[in-house]
Amino acid sequence: MAIKGMDALDPRGKKIIIRVDFNVPMDKQTGKITDDTRIQKALPTLHYVLDNGGSAILISHMGRPKGQRDSFVTMQKTADHLSTLLSNKIYFSEDAIGPKAGELAKNLKSGEILVLENIRFYPEETSKEKSERTKFAQAIAIMGDTYIDDAFGSCHRAHASIVELAEQLPAYAGLLLKKEVDILERILKKPEKPFVAVIGGAKVSSKITVLEKLIEKVDTILIGGAMAYTFLKSRALETGNSMVETEYLSKAFQIIDKANFHKTGFFLPEDHLVASEFSEKAKTKTVGKEIPTGWMGMDIGPKTIDRYSKIIKDAKTVLWNGPMGVFEMQPYSKGTYSIAKAMSKMKGTSVVGGGDSVLAVKNAGMEDKITHVSTGGGATLEYLEGKILPGIAILDK
Repeated sequence: MAIKGMDALDPRGKKIIIRVDFNVPMDKQTGKITDDTRIQKALPTLHYVLDNGGSAILISHMGRPKGQRDSFVTMQKTADHLSTLLSNKIYFSEDAIGPKAGELAKNLKSGEILVLENIRFYPEETSKEKSERTKFAQAIAIMGDTYIDDAFGSCHRAHASIVELAEQLPAYAGLLLKKEVDILERILKKPEKPFVAVIGGAKVSSKITVLEKLIEKVDTILIGGAMAYTFLKSRALETGNSMVETEYLSKAFQIIDKANFHKTGFFLPEDHLVASEFSEKAKTKTVGKEIPTGWMGMDIGPKTIDRYSKIIKDAKTVLWNGPMGVFEMQPYSKGTYSIAKAMSKMKGTSVVGGGDSVLAVKNAGMEDKITHVSTGGGATLEYLEGKILPGIAILDK
């Protein structure tokens, strides 16, 4: 896919509307931003526009306010945080459209930034009616001269600020979005071999399509996280009190068969760290491939860590999506952090996608040693599944 990048854009004297993905994690009690990765990743595009004589009007969503105003997810927080990262003058508009936002945009000077309020405070943004989304996009478009989409994490959504806004103005892919697409295209179409996919997380149901796609692309798949217990159960192995999606046992069985048919290595954990209950203070022990009654799997075990780490270190391309266990709880974090460490030591191309995996890499202090840390969660998965993302298609040359 050949999307139009910013190399064809001269920002000088232009008011440029940039769709960013500032949907950042926040502390549920204090509302404080706990991880600013997505804001940091947008900075190269902002610098390109601002340092070359343009001004930036930023739009983003945060949370799922469902068309209602919610002060907990106001973009004022990200505007304040952005001001700690940039020396540029930053304004905030409590509206995303209308006279107040329009006046602030009109007075914006080169090198200055205007952050608009949460785009999802407006039901038109996510409306199923094309006409409503178009009208809303037009109300945004009158504030700027050009549109840049740098929100890869939202490109799988056919929303007004992603699709219809790109129809109203000359549209370009931001530096981050272009990088995301280029590297995913490369590892899907021309990966260096061996190509290993590490897939974890809680549910098989959310990864079925991407697993079926990857089986045809990669040499080896390493499975971890709670989804591993559904695969093990599908092969009549005991999983104790572990999380199992019983309605997907048949599908899990078929996926393993498909991997065998394609001669794709499909590895399940050969041992586990188990707990007596879902708690940091629970009793724990290491068990083999089967999990005894009364215990639940919480992380991959030491033998699995060693085996997976060796496979990763010997690979030329590794894609990782999903943690190996309940890494948010310290006793069950070793498996996930060991994968991050193994990826940091491999000599080929390493790509991490998915919110939890990204957080794990960052917490492990390995972010700078990974080739590419994707900002997309659902968007990354859908791209790997081979789906056409609306936000990418609209920028396709």
